[in-house]
Amino acid sequence: MPTKPFNVLESFRLDNKVALVTGSASGLGAAIAIALSQAGASVACHGNRRAATETAAAIGENAAAFRADLASTTGAEDLFTQVKEKFGRVDILINNAGTIHRAAAEEVTLDDWQQVLQVNLTSVFQLSQLAARDMIPRGGLGTNCGKIVNIASLLSFQGGIRVPAYAASKGGVAQLTKALANEWAPTGIQVNAIAPGYFATTNTEALQADETRNRQILDRIPAARWGQPEDLAGAALYLSSPASNYVTGTVLTVDGGWMGR
Repeated sequence: MPTKPFNVLESFRLDNKVALVTGSASGLGAAIAIALSQAGASVACHGNRRAATETAAAIGENAAAFRADLASTTGAEDLFTQVKEKFGRVDILINNAGTIHRAAAEEVTLDDWQQVLQVNLTSVFQLSQLAARDMIPRGGLGTNCGKIVNIASLLSFQGGIRVPAYAASKGGVAQLTKALANEWAPTGIQVNAIAPGYFATTNTEALQADETRNRQILDRIPAARWGQPEDLAGAALYLSSPASNYVTGTVLTVDGGWMGR
């Protein structure tokens, strides 16, 4: 009896999967959450200062909004517990939540430094660890039991200006992604990262408003425009789906050509 031909489009489906997307009240996180829901996933939408209720409402009945402060050392566990109570498990974790502090390096306080590292790097490890503990019992060699996608940055590769803590944290995210991928690949977990280029979000409002910096940035981007949140959705879906089951430990740039120039 002939086997059913492989349909690559089906490998992008996320039916019966539960995804947790941190920092999904707006911007990149909201676009990712909506994309995963369109592929069939139930989505836990996380926010902190701004609740993710609008994103959850846009998705509909297969989504719920959660609130937790990832700047707190207990925030990750608080969030994961809430999501487990609602959905029972997590199959896909998108570590998107982040913060940035702009100042001359000699003026950055230790409190500012530690807050950026806690949100951008430590909470990523904490949530990944919690997710892996949930996923590993369902997996094994050759089995896809979970996906972890971290949001890195161009500053995972470059130093940036006036953002030392952010650059350090995003460099750490890239290396953490590789380290976790090495350890968890045999368990059926793929860990990857996306490094967005310059996207038009609230985090880059100051740069967009600065006429000189805005021009310098656009002159460097071969695509000659700022990225829009939806430009990240396809990459996030790919790395969250069975289509990427043999992809792990990679940092995928989505930058309009910035790193290739």
